[in-house]
This record gives sequence, C-alpha cells and structure tokens, in this order.
Amino acid sequence: MPTPTSFDYDLLVIGSGPAGHHAAMEAAKNCKKVAIVDRVPDLGGVCLHTGTIPSKTLREAVLFLSGFRQRSFYGRGYRVKAQIQIEDLMFRVSEVIKRQYAVIQDQLQRHNIHVLDGHACFGEDAHTIEVHSAKHATHSYSARNILIACGTRPAHRPDIPFDAPQVYDSDEFIQVTEGEFPKTVIVVGGGVIGLEYASMCAALGSEVTVVELRDSLLQHVDAEITQGLVYQLRHQGVSFRLGEKVVSVEAPEGLPTRAIAKLESGKTLVAEALLYAVGRQPNTDKLNLERIGIVPADRGQLEVNEFYQTQIPHIYAAGDIVGFPSLASTSMEQGRIAAFHMFGLPRCSRPDLLPFGIYTIPEISMVGKNEAQLTAERVPYEVGVAPFDEVAKAQISGDQFGLLKLIFHSETKQLLGVHILGDNASELVHVGQMVMLNHGSVEMLRDMVFNYPSLGEAYRVAAANGLDKLRRRL
Repeated sequence: MPTPTSFDYDLLVIGSGPAGHHAAMEAAKNCKKVAIVDRVPDLGGVCLHTGTIPSKTLREAVLFLSGFRQRSFYGRGYRVKAQIQIEDLMFRVSEVIKRQYAVIQDQLQRHNIHVLDGHACFGEDAHTIEVHSAKHATHSYSARNILIACGTRPAHRPDIPFDAPQVYDSDEFIQVTEGEFPKTVIVVGGGVIGLEYASMCAALGSEVTVVELRDSLLQHVDAEITQGLVYQLRHQGVSFRLGEKVVSVEAPEGLPTRAIAKLESGKTLVAEALLYAVGRQPNTDKLNLERIGIVPADRGQLEVNEFYQTQIPHIYAAGDIVGFPSLASTSMEQGRIAAFHMFGLPRCSRPDLLPFGIYTIPEISMVGKNEAQLTAERVPYEVGVAPFDEVAKAQISGDQFGLLKLIFHSETKQLLGVHILGDNASELVHVGQMVMLNHGSVEMLRDMVFNYPSLGEAYRVAAANGLDKLRRRL
C-alpha cells in the first residue's frame, strides 16, 4: 500500500456522470489533486448520452413538433409538422448532447481534473485502481480517497429478445436515429422511465399500452398527483394493464414491426415496438469489489451511510448505484456531500428536502412529505390546492389540467410538502423548496406578491385555499 504521502491522487472517481463529475469538481475547487476514470467518449455518463439529457431533450422536441401545448386551443389534431420522423426528433437531441459534452470537458480542464481513459477496477489493495485502456494497456493509480460512481445499465431479462429490431431497452430507445415513429407501442414497466417514454409516444399520436406488475403507479408520489397524471395519460390514449406480469415477449423474424407480449392473465398484446423499462442494473459487477472485501446488495447496489461512505471508510459511493431516488439532481448532491466529508469540509445539506422531477407529459415535481407519509407519522395537516384552470398564466399557455398542492401543519402552519402536476412543474417547485428550507409558513406564500400573470401565482391561490379550509374548520 502506498504511504500517505505517495498517493497519485487525493481523490480518484470511477465514473463521470452527475455524482462523479460534481464530486470531482468540489474536490478540485478545494485544491485537491483529482482524477476521473471513464472512457473519454462516454464523459458525462448515462445522464448525458442515453438518460436524463437526451430523454428530456427528446421530450421538448416532441412537445414542439407535435404542437402538444397548443392543442387545448386548436384541437387534438393540431401539429406543427404533420409527419414527424425520428430524424426530426433526434437532430435536437444530438445537438444538445454535443454542447453539454463540450461544457463538461471544459469544466474538467479548467479545474485541472485528470481524465484517465479506460475501464476501472480495484487492484492489489483498497487504495489502488487499475485502468484498462481501449488500447489494451493497463496502468495502476493510487488514491487517498475513491468515489465509486459508475452508474447503471438497463436490466435485461434473459428471455426477452433485445437483439430484435422491434424490442428496446431504455438506452436503446433513445438511440434510434431514423425511420418512422412506431404507431403502436407496448411499454413494460410503469416506473418513472416507462411513464416518461409512454407519455412522449402518446403525445406523438402513438397508441400506447403500459404493463405494470404492481397494482399502482409511482408509489412514492402523492396519490392525488398520480391520479391526475393517469387521468391525463388516459385522455391522450394510453391504456394501463396494472397488476399484470409479462411472461414472454416474441419478435417474429421477418416482421421487424411486430412485437408480441403475453401476460400471465392470458392476454396477448401486439404492437409495432416494445420498450422494456423494468429496473436498472448497477455496474458494480465490473469493479472487482471482491478484491477489497466490499459485498454489493442482491441487485448490485452499494450500501452507504449518510455521508456516502461504504464499509471501507476511504471508499465512497454515490449516484444510481446506491439506489433510490436515482435522479441526476440527487446524484449531484450525493457526490458533493461525499467530497466534502472525505476532506473534512463543512457542508450543510437537507436530504429530506431534495426536489423530485418526473418528466412525463405533463410533468410532476415535488418536495417534502405527501399526505400518506404525514398520516402514517400522525402529523396534523391541512391541504391547499390551486387547479391550473384558476391560474391565468396556465390558461394562457393552454395547461388547464394542472394542479399545485400545498400541505402544511394545521397548528404551526409550517409548509411540509409541495406537489405539482403540470407544465413547468420542475421549475415551479423550487419556490416551495426555498420556503421549506427556511422553515417558512403557508402564510408567507399567501402574502407574497407574484408577477401577474405567472405560474408562481398558483402558490398564492393554493395557500389562500388551504388557510380558508383551516379557518372554516376552526
């Protein structure tokens, strides 16, 4: 083992996605010698190349080209472009990826973060990382601290024919670059990824069927918000098969636009394409963790404490490989917390108030507790709501089905949760988050003056609604 003064790096990060990238940046800003191991073409990780950035860019392209936001005024048949090709959608995606890749490269260079091109795994001890380059050369590097942020890949059932052109996992679905968009789609998995893609397909006019093993969707989301989303997706033509298990998938040879899913209940679903979006597999199986005595959980996830330390104190883990919520925003914060802790730097963090964004059409965003959680905790609360059909800006933009919901303590009036369904929900939620970070009350939102017209005004409407309920009850 290297002596404490002979380490090559103060921090060596495995993976350049949101967790690894932001941990490296924080360490470098505090004058630490830092390196990131990743294949150079893959800088930015899944988030940049097949996950968050391309899928959200695709969503914006879908909304624009389909004319979805204008349909409440001009009818369901309105389109900006009558015949939308996959090339039309992917042009915007590829441009955003290129630009964001350049931003990441520039940030790493400006902060003198070394990029070690290749695949990483643990070497002879827990301070040594071996990097296997594309040229089949192997180099060893030592580090005082190591952050594992190697991300995940789509989980594959061995009996599903992913090699068939009409069957996709979530990474493959975003990489299709040409041809006509499928008119019928089966989405296996009603989680965040499955519902995001299902709503995009529906906005483009595809007939979509979502198959989900559980009896309900998005169990971590407030039930009223989930019900609103399901209502709107059904309005767009999405069908749901809840409590159903897919027992087999067939992709007949010679029929590249025919996928068949057979359900345990005896039903058979047929579509031009099938997207399998059930879970993701951590890439920890490629790190030789057994060499250093770290044993992943059953699904390959790593167990960490509140500072994202593994059972070996100088080895940290962050991002999707530590499990829920597996969002880019939370992964960034996890990486920062790990970097600050490993170098003894002060950091104030409120993991209980991290915002969630689900980029379905319409969006969902939330921060704090929901009604089910507060009920289980026996916290007395009241609810205030602002239907978007009461908010002028929402009417102007054509989003009359949205909803902003505030949950606050019925005695202290402290704001406890914000839950939003509708356009720009992921932006709007931060107003409530700031109030909660400062232990603010719902009265503060009632008394704020918002630009008019603006979506922010929904906070005042919801706060007044909740306080009126409370006054009538008392």
